[in-house]
Amino acid sequence: MRHFILLLCIIITKVTICQQTTYKEKYRPQFHFSPQAHWMNDPNGMLYYKGTYHLFYQYFPNSTVWGPMHWGHATSTDLVHWQHKPIALYPDSLGYIFSGSIVVDENNTSGLQVGQEKPLVALFTYHNDLWDKQGRNDFQTQGMAYSVDKGATWVKYAHNPVLKNPGKRDFRDPKVFWHQPSRQWIMTLAVADHVEFYQSPNLIDWKYASSFGKEEGNHGGVWECPDLMQIKIEGSNEYQWVLLVSVGTGAPNGGSGTQYFVGKFDGNQFKNKEVKEQVKWLDYGPDNYAGVTWSNEPKGRHLFLGWMSNWDYAQKVPTNPWRSAMTIPRVLTLKIINQQLQIVTQPAKELLILRGKKIPLISFAKKTFAGSSAEVLLNFDTKGSLTGEYGITLSNDHNEMLKVGYSKVLNQFFIDRSKAGTAVFTPSFASRHTAPRIATNDMVKLHLFIDHSSVELFADDGTVLMTSLFFPTNNFKYLQPFAINSKTRVLNGEFYQLKTIW
Repeated sequence: MRHFILLLCIIITKVTICQQTTYKEKYRPQFHFSPQAHWMNDPNGMLYYKGTYHLFYQYFPNSTVWGPMHWGHATSTDLVHWQHKPIALYPDSLGYIFSGSIVVDENNTSGLQVGQEKPLVALFTYHNDLWDKQGRNDFQTQGMAYSVDKGATWVKYAHNPVLKNPGKRDFRDPKVFWHQPSRQWIMTLAVADHVEFYQSPNLIDWKYASSFGKEEGNHGGVWECPDLMQIKIEGSNEYQWVLLVSVGTGAPNGGSGTQYFVGKFDGNQFKNKEVKEQVKWLDYGPDNYAGVTWSNEPKGRHLFLGWMSNWDYAQKVPTNPWRSAMTIPRVLTLKIINQQLQIVTQPAKELLILRGKKIPLISFAKKTFAGSSAEVLLNFDTKGSLTGEYGITLSNDHNEMLKVGYSKVLNQFFIDRSKAGTAVFTPSFASRHTAPRIATNDMVKLHLFIDHSSVELFADDGTVLMTSLFFPTNNFKYLQPFAINSKTRVLNGEFYQLKTIW
């Protein structure tokens, strides 16, 4: 979808509403996925099948604030350019359609295959809002739907729910995968302050296996959107299991965030191999939440996508006619750093096709970039400096600026959006966010993806990650490296204008 004028036709029950959207609206992301219009949150059911990446997402097609959840749908053949598809799943008598996942049932364990196409099976949470308001505890159950036409259309299972609620509030967000050693499907489910694991031979009949996390990790908010995967340790032949868990509140810079655990999983139990009170954060910025990985990824990558917002202000940000975008796709790897296992995150290489001409950054001179979309790479040699602050400033002609960098005295990366523009929609938005540096060498590396209203920082080759929104009155059009209280120079600096995907 590379043309600029799109006709948006959203079907709401039996009413069709059509409007034009240009993808040129103020604050509209130019290389991040965003819905044509209305409300979007968590990515759901991410799946690769026969040359196509599928992205489903929490969607309310009748407002720019949260409402009865549907599954929106988009597809891509290159992870960069997206085609919007009709809504995949609508609420029904069992409830709203909350988050979940999709798998390819290669061996037809479900018995749902019709013809030659393998069944694509979605497991999702039904949320019965009436039962919730009545004070019942069993208002969330797990439902199933399937597609036999490569994800174009979806049929809900006739005997839903496939996993009933035993009387637990916050019983949701199933992430399912095939565990080959035990030859069974595993469902990881968020249950209030912990996760539970369920087992099934056929994606229909589920039994409880074990739980994890009541006394481990961060409990600043309810646990949500888990994802369990086996990752090879970089530079070795050893694998470890990694469990991602999002928390609605209590992240290091306030509000929503995603933590992770490293351990072992045998098809029955997950055991954390680290100190149970220790908390590891996938992203220290305020605006990466509920992210999970694609299933059936053809290159064997752990390919991640997050919702680029925060529940503290997600329904108040000044965008119209849409609200929210996704992060860029990112690849998760596992590496030993300072004798600890750490997730390292890199932007997916598919994004390289967006690069324009390479422009050197070898001094502290101000540079102009058109269109407000850019990729920036900067290396700073901090040797001999005890108090220096290094980074880059984005600015416009209205004295608004965003600063991204590293403080040597505090040994922290930071994103400072305190003077970056509009922030009246929530008191805490105009602030400086920080992340501890993990690497110990003198060379500090900053790799940034800048869009109209967001910045994603991959620091020190992806060992530290920060994602942040901002809303300048007018687009930022200047970028300028800086080094305060230091005589250092920029090493190997460069930036690229990034093309629009729309």
